[in-house]
This record gives sequence, C-alpha cells and structure tokens, in this order.
Amino acid sequence: MSRATGRVPRVHSTRPVRTGLRSGASSRPGQRRTDRRPERRPAAAPRRRPLFTGRGVVLVGLVLLLALTLAGPVRQYLAGQAELARLAAEGEELDQRAADLQAELDRQSDPAYTERQARERLAYVLPGDRLVIVVDGEAVEGDAGTLAEATEEPEPLSWYEGLMESVADADR
Repeated sequence: MSRATGRVPRVHSTRPVRTGLRSGASSRPGQRRTDRRPERRPAAAPRRRPLFTGRGVVLVGLVLLLALTLAGPVRQYLAGQAELARLAAEGEELDQRAADLQAELDRQSDPAYTERQARERLAYVLPGDRLVIVVDGEAVEGDAGTLAEATEEPEPLSWYEGLMESVADADR
C-alpha cells in the first residue's frame, strides 16, 4: 500500500498468448469468430462404453453389503425354524410315549391281565388247577403243593469238581 494515496499498487502479470489466433481475430469474450473452422475427428471406430461404470460398481457394492448384512439374520432364522421342527417332532414322540405308557397302565390295572401275568411269569396256579412244567425235555406234573419237591435242584458241586467237569465237557 502506498502511504500517500492509500491504494494498493497493481501488479501486472503476463498472460500466455493463445495460439491459433489470427491477426484479425478478436479476443473479446462476447464476439463470435466467423473464420473458425469446425474441427473434424478422424473416422475412427466409435468409442466403446466401459464394462464397469461407477454407478454399476456402487450398485454391486450396495447389493453385496445388503447380502452380507442379511446373511446372519437369515441364517439364524433358518436355524430357529430347524430347531422348531426338531422340537415339534420330539414333542410328538413324547406324546406317543405318554399314550403308550397310559395304555400299559390301563392294561396293568385290569385284574384279568394281572392274573394272566402271574400265571405265565410266576407259575402261580389257582386251587384245583393242574400245573405242568417242562424241565430238560421231561414233563413234570403235580399239584401246586407237590411240585416244589419234584423240581429241587441237585446239590451243587465244589468248585474244583465243577472245574474238572467243565474241562471234561470241553474235551468232548
């Protein structure tokens, strides 16, 4: 700044001169140039569009981001559905087991079933019935009171006699 005038001194700059201007051409911005010739491009192959555009890359990126974001919840949903199906099948199995056990309980509460099982499994007989038991291919008959005497087991052998007998049986 100059102290006397208070103005900022102007600095002149050099501007690059445009090439291609003719001597009669005006360089004013508002005027048209009439002597300019249109530029011609050589007749080359038309420009090909690029394979990946910016919008395409952004779109693919957003789709991948969405897929990665939804992959976890979808996997958890499918695992939950599989768990529900497994639990439903297990519940049906337990219901079937409970029904079978209830049927068994009803059957065992029947006096006729209890009597039949006692006769088959425990060899119980009612007074006046005849009991027949087959032991080693021989039928042993008798009344309920006398059968125990007929089916008594022989006296057990000592351990060494049992060992020698088993060796002799194996030798045969």
